[in-house]
Amino acid sequence: MAGTLVVAELGEGKVKKSTHSAITFAKQVGGPFAILVVGAGAAGAAKELTGFGAQKVLVTDDASLASYTAERFAPTVAKAVKDGGWDTVVVTSTGFGKDLAPRLAAKLGAGYAPDIDRVKVDGGKRSYRRPQYSGNALGWLEVATPVHVVSVRQTEFTPAEPAGGASPVETFAKAPDDAAAARVEFLKLEVGKSERPDLGEARVVVSGGRALKEQFKQVLEPLADALGAAIGASRAACDAGYCAAELQVGQTGRTVAPQLYFAVGISGAIQHIAGMKGSKYIVAINKDADAPIFQIADYGLVADLFVAVPELVKELKTAG
Repeated sequence: MAGTLVVAELGEGKVKKSTHSAITFAKQVGGPFAILVVGAGAAGAAKELTGFGAQKVLVTDDASLASYTAERFAPTVAKAVKDGGWDTVVVTSTGFGKDLAPRLAAKLGAGYAPDIDRVKVDGGKRSYRRPQYSGNALGWLEVATPVHVVSVRQTEFTPAEPAGGASPVETFAKAPDDAAAARVEFLKLEVGKSERPDLGEARVVVSGGRALKEQFKQVLEPLADALGAAIGASRAACDAGYCAAELQVGQTGRTVAPQLYFAVGISGAIQHIAGMKGSKYIVAINKDADAPIFQIADYGLVADLFVAVPELVKELKTAG
């Protein structure tokens, strides 16, 4: 059947919010769509997805899939696409999606439209738009193969919300491992534990730049605490060792699209903007009035951040 198969991403036994952006893509394309949930504990996670209007939710709950590797996941996803006759398979452009999609495309002999920010449907013809050159250019592409593999930018496809109803849940058997799986061994996953929201899914993100220097934590953490926010950083701040590399937001870091994004002491290099420009509201604090960040900010404050941020925290605590 022609339609779209959405591949869900799991984290700690739950469906990641990034999956909701892939569902939005499926709805924009039109036609029937199904959701495939693969992994150990997938049966429990699948219950979260029954209210999004999918024709069905397929579940592959297998202990051997407890730890993700593309070589073990791709055969099952490819079999689901073939068995269901789906002509499109979509993931979100997270680390999971970017790793899985190319191998899946190769197994299906399908064209791959990576990291798209828009889809245009004109009758039976479909075009995909993707940013290029750090977002300085936008290019449209078409996929000529019968099956399309697509990864979508989470920041550009508004996460779908449950719309009621209850999609049927069906068990889908894990496909046999192929030769590639035998050559890959999962060793371990190191995840930094934090009480703060995940950077990629937080509603509020407070990011700092190199201007914070050794006071990065002392200045940003009180503001993040007051707002219940995740903490991010520019590449310059990470490279200088003021914060952990996993906090980097930008072209070579995480892509975020919170409701509210604070850019504190960040000049606004195009590489950083590429990773956060999808934020609904952007607040910039910088003492340089000519900093490029002010060109995209909804609210800008030209001030010494070491004075302005503590004052802002004080006002937030008073108001809260």
